[in-house]
Amino acid sequence: MKRYLPLILLLLTCNIASAQFTVTIKWPAGSNGDKTDTIYYDVSRKLTWKDFKGRPDYNSMAAAITESGFGYRMSMQSTNGRASLLITVFCYFNRKKSWVKGDMDTEYALTHEQHHFDITYINTSLFVQKLRAARFTSGNYADLVDSIYDECYQALRTMQDQYDGQTSNGRIKNMQVSWNKKIDQLLVEPVID
Repeated sequence: MKRYLPLILLLLTCNIASAQFTVTIKWPAGSNGDKTDTIYYDVSRKLTWKDFKGRPDYNSMAAAITESGFGYRMSMQSTNGRASLLITVFCYFNRKKSWVKGDMDTEYALTHEQHHFDITYINTSLFVQKLRAARFTSGNYADLVDSIYDECYQALRTMQDQYDGQTSNGRIKNMQVSWNKKIDQLLVEPVID
């Protein structure tokens, strides 16, 4: 019994430490209006061509480019031996870096670009799901959040590449229709509340 006492005390200490460490994951709701260069994802707001403020690259084969991504901020508060971690997650569209060529601003092309932003949201949702499932401690939270972010960011890059590759940037219409259905189905599944 004496041999196991240090192990039992260590396990009890770990349980107490994890009980005194809380994690809150926050997803700010809504759009930030039309006054900034950033649009935060809002399921009720679709992109319009007016959102694409960047200068077109006429050397590019693309009709338009959607610059979107996701990120997070962390803040920690510690009071009376209790630590509270707040992770704020955001999914964004950059107006200044997104562009469309003047003669390519069709509804069909806009749907293709909207789905790039939707894919970003889908992978941001995956990030939030994985954060919620993680077992954070005061000793592992920073590395664990970074690791989950890297994994989900790579999944985002892969899905964006597959989307453009399989649709040939929207030029293969039957593949675009297939991806439209796939993305719309993924958006129906509530993953962030």
